[in-house]
Amino acid sequence: MLKFIKSIFSKRNKLDPSQSLNDMVQLMVPQHVAIVMDGNSRWAHLREQKPAFGHQKGAMVAKQIVEAALEAGVQYLTLYAFSSENWSRPEDEVYELMVLMRTYLTSEVDKLITNDIRLKVIGSRQKLPQDIHQLIEVVEKKTAHCQRLTLIMAISYGGREEIVRAIKALGSDIKNGIIELDEVTEAAFASYLDTADVPDPDLIIRTSGEHRLSNFLCWQVAYSEFYFTQTLWPDFSKNEFIDALIDFNKRSRRFGQRLAHEKFA
Repeated sequence: MLKFIKSIFSKRNKLDPSQSLNDMVQLMVPQHVAIVMDGNSRWAHLREQKPAFGHQKGAMVAKQIVEAALEAGVQYLTLYAFSSENWSRPEDEVYELMVLMRTYLTSEVDKLITNDIRLKVIGSRQKLPQDIHQLIEVVEKKTAHCQRLTLIMAISYGGREEIVRAIKALGSDIKNGIIELDEVTEAAFASYLDTADVPDPDLIIRTSGEHRLSNFLCWQVAYSEFYFTQTLWPDFSKNEFIDALIDFNKRSRRFGQRLAHEKFA
């Protein structure tokens, strides 16, 4: 991480003069970063191109940010790739997004393994084309042993839908005597979510100037920090990813409690 941070700041022209490089390299890296990759279509529209052009550029940026997360020491990175609402987009745009998914799943598996990255996909897989569903299972199995970074792709994902599925599964287990009603706690419920083996996000990044979750990880973000940027996703960079990590370090995370040094009249 030290080498990565130095390489970023050595290229910057907007360093805070009150902070030394030694201060910068003491960053507390969030364990889990989740990103709403917004603005691909608008980026393409500004260039008088079809949405597919923006999605292709956005996919390239996503690969760069995975590299940045690796180098910075992030352990979990969740990318909101395709929401449950995205199925209502024009048919040709959905088709191009499915092509991108096929391409990534077939071309990147060796790179994932080489870089010790485990792939995990969350969302309603049954809605995906069968071949993509099968590709996901193959890549997840091949990367299951990887430990350096868990890359979580939210595909055909909706936070409310996830909660409903979890409630149904929990209700079934209660009915069948697998778990007692009195044993249902927040932690027990969370174990029925798609993210059961993943810690809640410490930091949520959303690009393109929007300030909303858009049905993303509704349960999991209860105490996440948020970083919003006007940058459209295809223009997002490793530098701005580090900006988000620096901003995260300025936050005071209380989790509903009062810190020992805080005093109020």
